[in-house]
Amino acid sequence: MTHILDNPIWNALVTGNKHFASGNEQAKYIRRDVGPFAGLKTNSERELNELHALLQEKSFVVLFTPGKISIPAGWDIKLEKALLQMVYQPQYPPMAQDTELIALQDEHIPAMLELTAMTKPGPFYSRTIEFGNYEGIFQENTLVAMTGQRLQPDPYTEVSAVCTHPDHTGKGYAAKLISSQIHKITAVSRIPFLHVFTDNRAACKLYEKLGFRERKQMLVYMLEKA
Repeated sequence: MTHILDNPIWNALVTGNKHFASGNEQAKYIRRDVGPFAGLKTNSERELNELHALLQEKSFVVLFTPGKISIPAGWDIKLEKALLQMVYQPQYPPMAQDTELIALQDEHIPAMLELTAMTKPGPFYSRTIEFGNYEGIFQENTLVAMTGQRLQPDPYTEVSAVCTHPDHTGKGYAAKLISSQIHKITAVSRIPFLHVFTDNRAACKLYEKLGFRERKQMLVYMLEKA
């Protein structure tokens, strides 16, 4: 039986993130100002053609798949790269809320866009904040680290946008922010998970230290409608 996390974007768009979804019974995509993510029911060429017909020219989409897929004509492949999916395995109570962390609101969006443009943790758009529960750490009124939540394929919630300003690495900010997200997610009886590029060994080691374990090697595709 296929695991729900083998097709996390599709399953998020039919469960926990369905309020952001447009499309049909074979292909869905998330609201364009929230993110570029799209999901296909079975990751077939036919469904990619369905998605192609739904989108405007030059639309950009991100797919997470459990293996290599066939890309039909009409798409330009911008990226095909190995991605590690990790799931939280409770070993000890997660850290409680840290008073240094600030709940990020609409007023913080310019700073969030600036930080993610600098650190490139993954796609971050003008309304990505609507995924919810973003938190940050400020130094002298500058946002220097943040993370939040993204995909919600029930009963899982993805930890995302983990980033730290390069002038403030090595201070434990990412660990504090991720621990807070673990606390928030498990407090509502959901299961934290995340995605990380397989070549980002420093991040993988941090996530393992915080209780995440490898579940599956995935692929990320970034495609543009030709």
